Amino acid sequence: MSKSMIPVRVASVRDVAPKIREFRFTAVDQALPAFSAGSHVMVEMQGAEKTYRNAYSLMSDPADISSYGIAVRLQDESRGGSVFMHTQVQEGDVLNIAPPANLFAPHWAAKKHILIAGGVGITPFMSYLPEMKRRNADFELHYLYRSAQTGAYRQQLSEALGEKYFSYDSDHGQQCIVHQLLAQLSPGAHVYICGPESLIEAVKTEAATLGIPAGIIHYEEFAAPKPGKAFTVSLASSGQQIAVDGESSMLEALEEAGVEVANMCRGGVCGQCVTGVKEGIPEHRDDFLSAAEKASGQCVMPCVSRAVTDSLTLDL
Repeated sequence: MSKSMIPVRVASVRDVAPKIREFRFTAVDQALPAFSAGSHVMVEMQGAEKTYRNAYSLMSDPADISSYGIAVRLQDESRGGSVFMHTQVQEGDVLNIAPPANLFAPHWAAKKHILIAGGVGITPFMSYLPEMKRRNADFELHYLYRSAQTGAYRQQLSEALGEKYFSYDSDHGQQCIVHQLLAQLSPGAHVYICGPESLIEAVKTEAATLGIPAGIIHYEEFAAPKPGKAFTVSLASSGQQIAVDGESSMLEALEEAGVEVANMCRGGVCGQCVTGVKEGIPEHRDDFLSAAEKASGQCVMPCVSRAVTDSLTLDL
């Protein structure tokens, strides 16, 4: 365990939707750090054969750090983390988390905030809402879900937000027409999306079609690294060779071998894990590096990216 990790006790576990389980964490031997709206933590889970490390949005009120709350969706194609949280973690257990980090903070200078949540993507907005109310900010929440699987907190949100809340249950034929929603944006508004890749891409595409500046569209997705062909990573400093199987990410393989690499999101968006490449051709899968940086082949983000060649020598 890294020295920066914080032990937390699982104070409560409850199901909040058919496929979503909420976990409440409290401090074990040190106070929980303060955090801002939109923050996330990385949760470390020690399985029988593998350590899982997944990022989850904090859904607590930032003004109350007596506990942290997260919600975990049981993924249809889980790589192990969500299954572990749903089947292994119980009240009273102790887990380790990284200190809160924020890649999805509200832009408080905006005149209006349009929040678009898809499924479990409601979680970061649960931390937004208390702060927006305190600041008397102008906002709307548009919540897209399938009630047979997700839709956590929808009754609570409807009662608390009233006319600021818009609900779309696709299991009952309710659709959000993204083009219409974006076409009604008022000057000075910013848009925030959290949910599946398909929702994020739909909003980005419609925004581009309407000529909406990319700078007012903000999104967060903690996507699991996609599988690929196996390859070998070599460390330039020592010559150590590390096998990366088809299901594990490069970052996971490095960590399992005891190699520490700075990371924050583990999803290819924050840039913390950018690593130099000495030999080999990376297969870039991130949303952080520029087109020129990717074309140069001189760096890679091991959290999500892989290798085109059979081996990759990293500047580690």
